[in-house]
Amino acid sequence: MKCYKCRFEIVMDRKVFRQDTCPRCDSYLRCCLNCRFYDKVAYHECRESQADLVRDKEIANFCDYFEPLVEKKEIDAADTARKKLEALFKKPE
Repeated sequence: MKCYKCRFEIVMDRKVFRQDTCPRCDSYLRCCLNCRFYDKVAYHECRESQADLVRDKEIANFCDYFEPLVEKKEIDAADTARKKLEALFKKPE
């Protein structure tokens, strides 16, 4: 995972706990901005519909739905979707 604040790559070989912080900038790791469900345009800025409102997205919280954001996976998923759309609308030769 990468720290949302300084973009430092952090290798986690265990679950991310509430008080875990970035070794470089000391920002909390278990916060909304590091979660895969965080979405600035979603309701409560979260794509998980059952999550409680967290007002400060930068501080550690007790959200049961927290999952670390893995950017490579999301980029790969976006690329895969884009390729499927291109193939779907590709002009026959």
